[in-house]
Amino acid sequence: MSNRKADYPIHPQFTERWSPRAFSNEEISDETLKTGFEASRWAPSASNSQPWRFMYSRRGTQTWDLFNSFLVEANRNWATKASALVIILSKKDFKSGDKVAFSDSHSFDTGSAWMSFALEMNKLGWFTHGMAGIHHAQIKSEFKIPDNFTVEAMVAVGKLGDKTTLPDYLQTREEPNARKPVKSFVSEGSFPSDWLKTE
Repeated sequence: MSNRKADYPIHPQFTERWSPRAFSNEEISDETLKTGFEASRWAPSASNSQPWRFMYSRRGTQTWDLFNSFLVEANRNWATKASALVIILSKKDFKSGDKVAFSDSHSFDTGSAWMSFALEMNKLGWFTHGMAGIHHAQIKSEFKIPDNFTVEAMVAVGKLGDKTTLPDYLQTREEPNARKPVKSFVSEGSFPSDWLKTE
């Protein structure tokens, strides 16, 4: 991971985590996935509302083909070799005393839970790849998910596989990528004009 060098001292778990597309068709145990979800359980959330929800399917189970059908074709081409597919949702409201309150941070909080899952799975030797390229409406319809939930993303989980199984255009991208430097997205006390640029 020569292009993954931190500019400031951080734990290596952050640079070691990346999102491959080549998976090995290996099956994953329910207990292993539950360990990842346990990490998500302890993520921070506003008012401790814990808005994240996870639905999953493991390779070899009855729901596997259904979960694959939720992927757009470009993702289905490689994610079918994953060991598990996880749908991540967030709940937009929560109980606050005797009232139901809207959560302005339901997506933000759910992002922290997903990152906790990704880091824990990586620690266990599994890789994750988050995908926005999914059929959101189809998922909501299939499971009759009400409007106070948002379908955020899907995640492929698996062991690293042979990248030559990928289409040529993806093989060249099958390596950990670099990141923008901290100075490009952090500012003390002001909103820099550089942030207005589309890159």
